[in-house]
Amino acid sequence: MPINDVRNTVLAIANKNNYGYISPQDFNLYAQQSQMDLFEDYFYQYNAQLTKENQRMSGTGYADITKGLLEVIDTFYVNGPLLNNPGIIGASSIAPNLYVLPSDYYLINKMLVYTKELADGTTTSVNGGSTAVNDSTADFISRGVVAGDIVSTITGGVVYNTVVSQVVNATSLLVATTPGVQVWNAFPKTYNIYSANNILEAERVAQSKITMLNNSVLTKPNLTYPAFTQNGDFAQIYPNTVDGIGQLVSQYIRFPFVPKWTYVDLTNGEPAFDEGAVDYQDFELPNDDEVNLIMKILQYAGMSIREIQAVQFAGAEEQQSEQSEK
Repeated sequence: MPINDVRNTVLAIANKNNYGYISPQDFNLYAQQSQMDLFEDYFYQYNAQLTKENQRMSGTGYADITKGLLEVIDTFYVNGPLLNNPGIIGASSIAPNLYVLPSDYYLINKMLVYTKELADGTTTSVNGGSTAVNDSTADFISRGVVAGDIVSTITGGVVYNTVVSQVVNATSLLVATTPGVQVWNAFPKTYNIYSANNILEAERVAQSKITMLNNSVLTKPNLTYPAFTQNGDFAQIYPNTVDGIGQLVSQYIRFPFVPKWTYVDLTNGEPAFDEGAVDYQDFELPNDDEVNLIMKILQYAGMSIREIQAVQFAGAEEQQSEQSEK
């Protein structure tokens, strides 16, 4: 959703009703909070629609509201490997099976574990296009590495999982490129290779239960039935032999990007919109939520300038929109 269109509409309504001027800095703050309000409301709407489905009060086809909400939520879906064993944080030593959760996650959906490691080692050279994993000490063929398997390494403190596109020979693999990032352009680099066909979902377990599970021969997590606990910004995976680079993959819903209306300062004039700025960011909400977003921003603006009429106007419009959707 274009942020400039939203801002122009907000300013037009505010100016027409003499509600006062909204500065770019204030608009960006209101925009961020309004987007988060609507983003979080998708999950409440989704829950309400599931209740209606169970009560046989929801439609199908074009009237399938649940499907539409799922499509919106899935635009924030991310599938990515996690960084393991980050070292020492404060005075605490970090366990090898402890993985750092993504900083932008809103909701963890699944944790997947590659349960079969085929090879590991350190690269000994690079090729011209930086698309090869070269290790003169390896024997990828005898270890069973084939096209489609996963190669994991760390670049700039970030874990990247790339796919093997071709096994050139026993000591060299061609891998798919990572858009915008040079992953294999330097050496030595530590890597792990996993079978793409051996991946399982780890069960989430409460902290209060994991000790009991680990002490039981029958319920102790293993590579066939892995489990994980969440501890603040970390996920701890069991069994503790799961400790390889990129071995734990998180599927999660991320927060929307922070919207920012960027501008160029003008002397004795209005700021001019600058969509070429490095930090420019549109809204990530669907276009059909534009009216709700505008009303949300007007409510925050009205509270800021202590203009009760602006709050009431936006609130009435928002309520009318919600009623029409029911």
